[in-house]
Amino acid sequence: MTVESTAARTPRRSAGTKAGTTGTKRTTSTKKAAGAGKSAEPALVQLLTPEGKRVKNAEFDQYVAGITAEELRGLYRDMVLTRRFDAEATSLQRQGELGLWASLLGQEAAQIGSGRALRDDDYVFPTYREHGVAWCRGVDPTNLLGMFRGVNNGGWDPNGNNFHLYTIVIGSQALHATGYAMGVAKDGADSAVIAYFGDGASSQGDVAEAFTFSAVYNAPVVFFCQNNQWAISEPTEKQSRVPLYQRAQGYGFPGVRVDGNDVLANLAVTKWALERARAGEGPTLVEAFTYRMGAHTTSDDPTRYRGDEERLAWEAKDPILRLRRHLESAHDVDEGFFAELEAESEALGRRVREAVRAMPDPDHFAIFENVYADGHALVDEERAQFAAYQASFADADGGK
Repeated sequence: MTVESTAARTPRRSAGTKAGTTGTKRTTSTKKAAGAGKSAEPALVQLLTPEGKRVKNAEFDQYVAGITAEELRGLYRDMVLTRRFDAEATSLQRQGELGLWASLLGQEAAQIGSGRALRDDDYVFPTYREHGVAWCRGVDPTNLLGMFRGVNNGGWDPNGNNFHLYTIVIGSQALHATGYAMGVAKDGADSAVIAYFGDGASSQGDVAEAFTFSAVYNAPVVFFCQNNQWAISEPTEKQSRVPLYQRAQGYGFPGVRVDGNDVLANLAVTKWALERARAGEGPTLVEAFTYRMGAHTTSDDPTRYRGDEERLAWEAKDPILRLRRHLESAHDVDEGFFAELEAESEALGRRVREAVRAMPDPDHFAIFENVYADGHALVDEERAQFAAYQASFADADGGK
């Protein structure tokens, strides 16, 4: 089984003893487990191979059984446009138009697949990298960029799209999602809540507390972990002794690992998890096993901690290329569709670039506002010091 829960597992034997004995002699399997310190890698839930071949899955096929060629083209379009927007944002940051950018390059399938599994009345709690999910929820890409330019705190109404503002504090949104889901249950609604976070956030105390509360209160929440293999420069194997989805076992709810570069599998698994939540069956942990092709953010240099061969291996599993191969081989999608989409993506890039350059410059002194309700002498002193520092950049002849 790919999906595991604590209730389905047999009780563990006492550490270091054979079953039915009180001796201290270890069995061979116990020795291996103690020495290895790692669980065997589980099979991924996969519906599309990297070559674009459709494979059967008795457990999850039913959730995408009725998908049409048109809907598959829609998923492909979503991923292509999201990647184009993301690339434009990275370029804008390099040109000084944004203060920072967190790229989703390589994670399009996990975000679009899970995002398209949601109903309109479901509620999303993202981190700061869920640009593809934002696209699925109808949030204009230019609204995302205002925050990274420093001119607003998000730029969209969370209740307008049931998509919360981006969360910079690592892992805290898992608690927000759990509390919101508990409220949904008390209201008697049949909607679900989904919380996105990364492999690094899975080690945060906030996430552990969210798991506990959601399990105890049977909250209708899906925890969607995008395991992109790196928490900035820390690899997953230095964060957990077991595959991340297995952490759900200790809290008493199911966990499942899905091929994060397979948009169809992410759609199916997320639909399954959301239906569990809506049916009153409680939380689920989905681990989307994917890869962060770019830097953690534009302030990061991934060449300092990982090799080119790793990236090349994951490029062969590219989520967009995978679905394109499937469309070409199984649905006879012609070159005209891809050419039209290329033109649409370039138009999106231009629109985003023009919108960002039309935004006002950030107010350098806004950081000092609203720190204290009634002001503070130390903040006033810091503001004056910062003003003097800014003035030191003025041209000698009085220019800007």
